[in-house]
Amino acid sequence: MLALQLVTGIALGAIYALLAVGLSLIFGMLTVVNFAHGALFMLGAFLGVYFYGLTGSFVVSLVITPLVVGCMGLVTERFLVRPLYGRGIDYPLLLTFGLSYVIIEGVRIVFGIEGMASSTPAALRGAVDLGFGHFPLYRLFLIFATAVVVGALWLFIEKTRYGLIIRAGSRDPEIVRVLGIDVARVWWMVFGIGTAIAGISGVLAAPTRAVNAEMGITVLAESFVVTVVGGMGSLPGAVVAGLLVGVVFSLTSLLAPDLAELSIFVLMALVLLVRPQGLFGKAGLMS
Repeated sequence: MLALQLVTGIALGAIYALLAVGLSLIFGMLTVVNFAHGALFMLGAFLGVYFYGLTGSFVVSLVITPLVVGCMGLVTERFLVRPLYGRGIDYPLLLTFGLSYVIIEGVRIVFGIEGMASSTPAALRGAVDLGFGHFPLYRLFLIFATAVVVGALWLFIEKTRYGLIIRAGSRDPEIVRVLGIDVARVWWMVFGIGTAIAGISGVLAAPTRAVNAEMGITVLAESFVVTVVGGMGSLPGAVVAGLLVGVVFSLTSLLAPDLAELSIFVLMALVLLVRPQGLFGKAGLMS
């Protein structure tokens, strides 16, 4: 039972990790705290269910939805966030906070206030015998899909020329400008990638939870816990902390269900007491 609960925690942590990676990418490269991330996750879930019903293909939904949400992020960065660069971290924070409510109300208008019914794709239904018990096939797929997305993002940022430009632009934009590179375009692309990751997180999470307009609110709080525990702006930290938070939540649910929600905040408090910048964070990044 403990082994099954541990794997369940890893599957839950995979969604947390994916969401936190998007948050950390945007903050680490742009120093923008994106409070609309939870609403974009929710939008991704709605669009994922809608496109799945429209096309009958989960794969098509998994491809189209992050593209749509990512394009929305590109528009948001270009016309809303970009004019606020250099004015302090609280300006884009308040903007994205307000934007999240706009997205929520927009979803209610388009899809209704009752939400949408979601189902596991037929090919991913059933359970797999892991030797110590049967585990849902779709949750194993969640772990695999998260590993693929995170691995692809790491390869892009660490091993490609454009990834090198992104890392350089986040650390010394002035030098990058002197070299003739359009930093604004780099930041624009980073914001789009971060929001696309929120979209794909929503698609993957939709079959495992109720799809409604409020689903992004709780997820946003949990995502920030993961981001803080891992270290603001740290992609490896987001992955490790996401899995850690998922396992802690899952095991606490087994041993003391009433304390499950509280457990992740206790974990955050303990980590910050020992290491205020998070497990993999760098001190002074917020300043």
